[in-house]
Amino acid sequence: MRVVVQRVTASSVTVDGQVVGQIGRGLNLLVGIAPTDTSAELAWMARKCLDLRLFPSPGSERWDGSVQDIGGELLVVSQFTLYGDCRKGRRPSFDGAAPPAQAEALYEDFVALLRASGLRVETGKFGAMMQVEIHNDGPVTLMLERDRAD
Repeated sequence: MRVVVQRVTASSVTVDGQVVGQIGRGLNLLVGIAPTDTSAELAWMARKCLDLRLFPSPGSERWDGSVQDIGGELLVVSQFTLYGDCRKGRRPSFDGAAPPAQAEALYEDFVALLRASGLRVETGKFGAMMQVEIHNDGPVTLMLERDRAD
């Protein structure tokens, strides 16, 4: 499982001209699912995203607060292209991404784990062509990865 975590002041997803998900201050999560991912990877990743201290304390530049600590929001967007392999040729291979049916089920399970935190969680539309507007704060962008073998 791969997740690009971005600290944002705001973020939204539009599909066919309609906003389907929108948040204020919090985290934008771009989520890629591998065919070997299980509930263990989902749980680890959800906990990591919720607990990462990425927000500065008031009056300080030190990052002491998690998205939970600040009562932030989450926008979760499926992104199979995180498993794009560009090592050969000029066209990426997406063989490392889970098949759509499997990926969608695991993505929905991941979103449910995040919602269990009590925070506001918005999503894109799985499998759709989406326009994602990200107001990256900092900018702060991290790549998280968890393989079944970890």
